[in-house]
Parts: sequence; C-alpha cells; structure tokens
Amino acid sequence: MEFLEGMEFLGIPVINTRAVTELLLMFALNILVTAIIVGGLYYKKSKRRDYVYTFMLISTTVFLLMFALGKTKLEMGLALGMFAIFGIVRYRTDTVPIREMTYLFVIIGVSVLNGLDTRESLVQSLLTNFLFVLMVWIMESMKFMNRTACKLVVYEKIKLITPEHREEMLEDIKARTGLDVVKIEIGHIDFLKDIAFVKVYYKSESTEVNTVDNITKVSQFNG
Repeated sequence: MEFLEGMEFLGIPVINTRAVTELLLMFALNILVTAIIVGGLYYKKSKRRDYVYTFMLISTTVFLLMFALGKTKLEMGLALGMFAIFGIVRYRTDTVPIREMTYLFVIIGVSVLNGLDTRESLVQSLLTNFLFVLMVWIMESMKFMNRTACKLVVYEKIKLITPEHREEMLEDIKARTGLDVVKIEIGHIDFLKDIAFVKVYYKSESTEVNTVDNITKVSQFNG
C-alpha cells in the first residue's frame, strides 16, 4: 500500500499506514482483553450468553468511538465520548443486575483507555490492560469470601412473620428450601391472601451465578 501514501481524494488522505497499523493493533488488544474478561471470567460463572453478546459489541463500539474522537481535540472528543457512553448505559429497558453492571463499566473503561490516543507507550497500554484483567480475576477467585446469594420467597405461613416467631420462621424456610439460610427480610404483607414477600439470604458453595437470585419482584418471573 506504499504507493497510496501521499495520495488524496477530495482533500482526504487515501491511507495513513501508521494510523491504520495503530488502529488494528489497539483493536486486537482491546478485543483480546475484553474476550479474557467476558469469556474467561464472566461467562465461566454466569453462563449468560446474552450479556456476552452485549459486552463484546459495546466494547467494540466504545473503542472505535473513542479511537476516532481521540484524533480530534481531546476536550471535545472526551466530552462527546462520555456523553455517548452514559447514553449507552442509561438507554435500557430491563434492570441490569449489579454484577452485570459492574462488568459493563469495566468493559467500557477498558475500551475507553484503549481507544483514546493519549497513551505514552505500548508497554503502558499492555500494563493497564493487564491490571484490569488481574483485578477482575482476583475478585472472581477470592476463596476467603463466603458467597451469599438471595432470592425472593412468597411465604404463606403468615403467623410466623412476627418478631417473636422469627427463629421458627427461619428454621421452617431452611427445612423447606434446603438452603443454608443466614438471614431473612420481610417485605410486602398481604393479609387478604395470607402471604408475605420474604427476601432470603443464604450461603452458596457453587462458583456459578444463579440468575434467578437476581429476581426481587414476582413480576420479573414473567420476563
């Protein structure tokens, strides 16, 4: 492509070898790091293919957006880039679980850093990406933290919701669910139907994320 260097079309350079090489190199790095975080760390526990699809495409979109804006005046590019990023995060219909939202911000952060043309060296870029992967891996593999999950239970033994019967209610839920329940919270109470919404917190030995635990409203079961 050397013969195209210096050629212009309507005042626009036909090709800039350095810029193209930089784009391909940083894009490959960004996709690699994103794939490690999403495929190797997130999907391993969650098994949510829909979020893998979302994370990968958002990463690609944000990276290309920031890479293009980084070539213009930084202040204006950064402002427009941040506006677009928060627009992506805000423009959604379903409530995103906190774990998925955290991964979304990580992916956006990685893509922004890789896309902005403000790095001082390739080693610095590699180190920054490595630190992202390292921190996610550490948080996902912490064995010393007991994993506590929670789920919503529609409880019909309305007489046990009073404070003096709390221990009896806790033992009843343990026996009926088979879960290692550590805490319960009583929410909405319907005396007409003799039911109460109870949030049950329990210890889980599984390393995979139970997506049903993210449901906190009965209406979400229909989603």
